Amino acid sequence: MNPFVLLILFSSLGLGTSLTFASSHWLLAWMGLEINTLAIIPLMAQHHHPRAVEATTKYFLAQATAAAMILFAGTTNAWITGTWEMADMSNPLASTMVIIALALKIGLAPMHLWMPEVLQGLDLTTGLILSTWQKLAPLALIMQTAQSISPALLTTLGLLSTLVGGWGGLNQTQLRKILAYSSIAHMGWMIIILQYAPQLTLLALLTYIFMTSAAFLTLKTLTTTKINTLATAWSKNPALSATAALVLLSLAGLPALTGFMPKWLILQELTKQDLPTIATVMALAALLGLYFCLRLCYSMTLTISPNMNNPTTPWRTSTTQTSFSLALLTTAALTLLPVTPAVLVLTT
Repeated sequence: MNPFVLLILFSSLGLGTSLTFASSHWLLAWMGLEINTLAIIPLMAQHHHPRAVEATTKYFLAQATAAAMILFAGTTNAWITGTWEMADMSNPLASTMVIIALALKIGLAPMHLWMPEVLQGLDLTTGLILSTWQKLAPLALIMQTAQSISPALLTTLGLLSTLVGGWGGLNQTQLRKILAYSSIAHMGWMIIILQYAPQLTLLALLTYIFMTSAAFLTLKTLTTTKINTLATAWSKNPALSATAALVLLSLAGLPALTGFMPKWLILQELTKQDLPTIATVMALAALLGLYFCLRLCYSMTLTISPNMNNPTTPWRTSTTQTSFSLALLTTAALTLLPVTPAVLVLTT
């Protein structure tokens, strides 16, 4: 794609998200979300492949539906209350419609069905943008309107998302679908704690971005999208395969890695709020995610591919991709657990 076109599209992505962040008016927020959606669609469809076009179409339909619901909810609230301000969502019908539309935007269960299919049809770079940057604007709107949304609805969305995200990834062989279900589960963790400690939602989002970015960039460097091709990764790049396994375990929330920090603090906060049953279900759902991440680690580090083609030696070719961002994100995804006390000071 032409560099100038790419510059315009990435600038529009930044503009749409910034506009949504800065707005307290439903029309401006809706405009920001629309700019965001329209900017990423050419990036999704730039590879003229039937799967990419299909994924782009599905994404457009899901996002257009959500945008229409947000506009309808904002109009309904303005009609009843006389104001377009986000802070004044006193009408229960409008606030329920808004949270359902925003849940569809970020792929929360049970509005998650588009997410794995769309991510599977994209290349890894666009998939990374869809899994990280595209979550920011809807999550900002959810955080702004959380106080007017039914706590039971938020808890249901969070629990369903963690369970679906863990259960859905168990039987997958495509890495992009596994990362999509992991994303759904992480969104559930963020939503369930939002009503009690919004600062923990921000912490979970930050660590999720670090870990998911490191995972996508690692797969891009290894040029692999399926579990069976992970078996050749060790021959290509042993050091990267070792760090990739640790990044996946961090994504699953294994102790001693960065991904354990938000889960630990969220479970602690749920217990403080006298919700031990919900905390137990969340912890058990996290074990499902840990299982499929262990499957990937096993394929990557403990198996050798039987399909080695002797005349070609792909493991000897040096990569031309830049590795500084990958190294930085991998370090953040693995080593931030010791700063938990500092995080606790900042979040209390």
